[in-house]
Amino acid sequence: MKLQSLKASHVYGIVAQIPEGKVTTYGDIAKVLGHPHASRVVGRILNKNPNPILTPCHRVIRSNGNIGGYAFGKARKKELLKKEGLSLLATAPQSSGNTEFRFTNCTMRTWPLLRALVDGQVILPDHH
Repeated sequence: MKLQSLKASHVYGIVAQIPEGKVTTYGDIAKVLGHPHASRVVGRILNKNPNPILTPCHRVIRSNGNIGGYAFGKARKKELLKKEGLSLLATAPQSSGNTEFRFTNCTMRTWPLLRALVDGQVILPDHH
């Protein structure tokens, strides 16, 4: 599968299956869709998410535990994740003046996307 064949509808289809109170990473989504180096492409696609109610892109985080971006702002993403029962810690302010938020290992409830795929709990979009 070539990188340009990564479709927004495929990304949205995976994200729509993330359970409330769980998160997964941009990288795991890219891997499941056959593009292990396309985590930034996944992020760009999610930044244009036309329906955040059906496609809860706030449940997708960076692989280092940072919450990553969100079209409605990081503060809103943090609020939504906290509302779903996830705890975040503020880290030191960055050189940009922004404070990053990171999950602690004990509170990061990742959705084992790759294992769920193997177990048949995730429906992959048809790549044709």
